[in-house]
Amino acid sequence: MRETLFNWLGPRVVGARALDLFAGSGALGLEALSRGAAAVTFVEQDAVAVQALRERLTAWGAAGAEVVRADVLRHLALAARPVELVFLDPPFDAALLAPAAERLEGGWLAPGALLYVEHPSRMPLPPLPPTWRMLRARRAGEVGYHLFQAAGSAAP
Repeated sequence: MRETLFNWLGPRVVGARALDLFAGSGALGLEALSRGAAAVTFVEQDAVAVQALRERLTAWGAAGAEVVRADVLRHLALAARPVELVFLDPPFDAALLAPAAERLEGGWLAPGALLYVEHPSRMPLPPLPPTWRMLRARRAGEVGYHLFQAAGSAAP
């Protein structure tokens, strides 16, 4: 899935400012950094995951990375810093996708931002902002993964 995603994103990663929400291991944000993203903010609530991610970033000597230990919805309620790329992979057993998407609309998305969303494939996507246009969607087992674009520019 990660390879497909980054093929979809192509050159849009280079120089992008990104948010890796519900970051967990930070795999998507780390991949974005390795492919030339200018900055990635990893937001994760779990202290153990945050510490592991900080250690990994230090070992890599990763420039442009920030790790924030916070509840994603609370973080998104803070003053927004517009980004061009968002990885949105909330825990499947929590109903966090729709509220997180709604809060992203509060100034977090640069015009034409790309949003990668993972969701259980057996369930329909919850209502997402009408300004998000689905560009691509696939399924891998129990995971549905989708690429959206926020209003403001042409598809990649």
